[in-house]
Amino acid sequence: MKYTTFEIVILGMLGAIACVCQVALSFLPNIEVVSILFIVYTKVFGKKALFPIYVFVLLEGIFWGFGSWWIMYLYIWAVLWGITMLCRRNDSSITWAIINGAYGLCFGALCSITQGVMFGIGSGFAYFISGIPFDIAHCIGNFFTALFLYKPLTILLSKVRKMLVK
Repeated sequence: MKYTTFEIVILGMLGAIACVCQVALSFLPNIEVVSILFIVYTKVFGKKALFPIYVFVLLEGIFWGFGSWWIMYLYIWAVLWGITMLCRRNDSSITWAIINGAYGLCFGALCSITQGVMFGIGSGFAYFISGIPFDIAHCIGNFFTALFLYKPLTILLSKVRKMLVK
């Protein structure tokens, strides 16, 4: 995959924007806009959306520290990217709200895989069970952020992408 200098700058900035948004909302338990940003990044930029996703992952590690949670981030966002790539042709806000909500609900289960591998299956199971209330909040938050932000973000980033093509 070939990137122009302008693409590297824009895609890097998109990763930084996701990080800033995550930090800004970190006081709210599992309420975030990162998931909808990554969905829109993937819909608009396709394979190149992996660039801002992993800029975000790196920045998260630098900002919060490279703990066991960070290992989850190496694959958990790629799962969302893959789901989005599979459903990329769909343009319904409600569909993306459902997908984003389901992803939020499954987030803890996906994270518990790393916990189970690193610290034992019992630890992974306990991690999953203890996180269910947060996963429910994550589901609801993701549903509504996608419902309200999907269209405006898609329109905005599509305009940015047109600037890259010129």
